[in-house]
Amino acid sequence: MNRRSFLHTGLTAAAAVALAGRSVAQEANKKVWRKAVCLGMLPDMEFRQRMELARKCGFDGVEMYPTGDLAAAAEQRKIAEGAGIALHSVMADGWSNPLSSADPEVRKRGQDGLRGALRSAKAYGADAVLMVPGIVNADTRYVDAYDRTQAAIREVIPEAEENGVVVAIEDVWNNFLLSPREFAIYISEFESPWVAAYFDVGNIVKFGWSEDWVLTLGKHIRRIHLKDYKRNTGQFVNLRDGDVNWPKVTAALKEVGYPEDGWFTCELGGGDEAYLTDVAARVDAIFRGE
Repeated sequence: MNRRSFLHTGLTAAAAVALAGRSVAQEANKKVWRKAVCLGMLPDMEFRQRMELARKCGFDGVEMYPTGDLAAAAEQRKIAEGAGIALHSVMADGWSNPLSSADPEVRKRGQDGLRGALRSAKAYGADAVLMVPGIVNADTRYVDAYDRTQAAIREVIPEAEENGVVVAIEDVWNNFLLSPREFAIYISEFESPWVAAYFDVGNIVKFGWSEDWVLTLGKHIRRIHLKDYKRNTGQFVNLRDGDVNWPKVTAALKEVGYPEDGWFTCELGGGDEAYLTDVAARVDAIFRGE
């Protein structure tokens, strides 16, 4: 081997080692999952300050509320992005005009609200809308809630696709979709990528096990809400202070293939910088499987 060949071979080997080392470092530093807060958790201050505070406390995104002012929403998106924050989802109001109502006018108002949330999400740059599908009560039979909500949501799917925003159905204390199997079937019956599940970890603890729901819902899960709950007191508590088995939940999410860049949004009480920084640290501990 002559000197030129020796140097070329040596440099090539060195470059390969360097690239391999960089690849290992990149893998070690790769972001696994993203954490967000609901807008209402941030102190009442100017929007830019709220976004900067969220970023300073360690969050990657914020979940917003619908707005009729799409120009303002687009401006807020720019402000958030400037602060390093993604406005990743929007909470639609499924309580005041439930899609399960026997009154067609109420259902129409509910659909209009969902359509408005989809337009808001597009303006914010979000790709998911949280939707409470309906309510079962003394005036609304379970079977009627099932049929009415599916029919109402189906009519809105074309607009979800047009806006590039998924309708993500959340599990809440609304006497509806009370088992993970039924929730999964309910979502799958739409036969559409534009309808998915927004899984709230804490809401399930009262009557089930969160990791079981994750394993059953599987790839239907598009978003995660983070709360914790104490069974013996019947109260929601701070993350990792309740009865959620977080290591089992995160293991289940990995097993079903929840995306590495998937969103986890804290839905807790609001607070100051110290409180929010602590919440972000608790989420990091959850991500580490603790």
